[in-house]
Amino acid sequence: MNKSRKRWFGGGLTLALAASLLAGCGGNSDNNSASGSNSPSAPAASGSAAAKPFEGKSINLVTANHPWAEAIKPLIPDFEAATGMKVNVESFFEDQLTQKLTVQFTAGSETPDVFMFRPLQEGKLFFKNGWLHPLDEYVNKDPNYDFADISKSAVGTATVDGKIAGIPIITEQEILYYRKDLLQAAGIEVPKTIDELVVAAKKLHDPSKGMYGFVARGQRSPLVTQVSSFLYGEGADFLKDDKATINTPEAVKAFTTYGTLLKDYGPPGVLNMSWPQAFGIFGQGKVAFLTDANSLYKNATDPAKSQVADKVGFAPFPAGSAGSKPYNITSWGLAVNAKSADKEAAWEFIKWATSKEIVLKTQEKGNPGARASVWDNPEGTTGFPPELVAVIKESVKGGVDHDRPTVINVGEARDAVGEIVQKIMTGEKNIQPVADKANEALQAIIDQDKNK
Repeated sequence: MNKSRKRWFGGGLTLALAASLLAGCGGNSDNNSASGSNSPSAPAASGSAAAKPFEGKSINLVTANHPWAEAIKPLIPDFEAATGMKVNVESFFEDQLTQKLTVQFTAGSETPDVFMFRPLQEGKLFFKNGWLHPLDEYVNKDPNYDFADISKSAVGTATVDGKIAGIPIITEQEILYYRKDLLQAAGIEVPKTIDELVVAAKKLHDPSKGMYGFVARGQRSPLVTQVSSFLYGEGADFLKDDKATINTPEAVKAFTTYGTLLKDYGPPGVLNMSWPQAFGIFGQGKVAFLTDANSLYKNATDPAKSQVADKVGFAPFPAGSAGSKPYNITSWGLAVNAKSADKEAAWEFIKWATSKEIVLKTQEKGNPGARASVWDNPEGTTGFPPELVAVIKESVKGGVDHDRPTVINVGEARDAVGEIVQKIMTGEKNIQPVADKANEALQAIIDQDKNK
């Protein structure tokens, strides 16, 4: 008996169930569909209610149109065969997903039972509205689930007011992308500090030859997530103890560094760039350094998207005066509807979908999960360049669990922060008054949260 198979279930189930489950995992699940049709590898019905603890029950799962969802759907028939549970799946584009969930939860709907959500974008709003069922009572029930194996930073992202609002399924960290060939030709070491990055970007910046030293997101709202790692590296943050802190000397230094890099060494039009444009010009071979999320690496290494695919290097985010502190966040998690009629069944699905065995399968498809054991498993890293794997594992060690202000009105908060950086990019010399005004705006947003 492979003991790891038992992790699908809690204690007290019969050996017959474990054997049935083992049979259900024996085939190639990639050939299955998520429609609930019989899988060639699905276990035969035993006729015993004890062998299928959720026989006759069904849950509704709503996902985003995301690679993780495409990886999990072919595996669902095995879960259904082993548990007797029916999983009905619907998928939507991100904005449609948020809108659908908001409408249904506002109406008090019992469905969906389980859903994908973005903890840093809508997690606090959903939780404050009572739409998310805390999962604290479930995560340590089954020791084989090994909740401690999940990255603490990733769990922190999905925690609201001290309660576990969801379980991480997709993580990401900010890293440094660089051109190996350019650094080698110029005799430049890979920057380990932000100061070294500034010096290297300046040295490689040569607009007369169509080469720029640095690129990153410059649009007002999108830039906030990427400037966050600069902020943490200087020992600053967006807020502390419900007080806005984006006008401190450390914060202003971080914003100034990021904004100046883009102003002095960035390509034309950087003020209007989000990640697609930043990766696009990097992929054209016109930029030496790029900082952004590791989850977007294929935009730099896929020959179909990048002219320098074989020349791209990866490195941990450079250290500021407080060290290297990149964000290490949960970009997508799974949550349970607080109105679900069967929370035990909903949790059983989440426990399975975020188990070591299933995270291994989804991560093999290129979906960066949150389990340390899977990152330590060679099979779990086959979907990523070896150099990137080493950087990810290093980045997780000192990562920060958020990449934006943790407030309900995330959009307004991001605009307030982004205003500071954009003023620097457009040449504003006296940035402190701008930071003070933005800090007041962020504080007002924080105060509004207390009244909701």
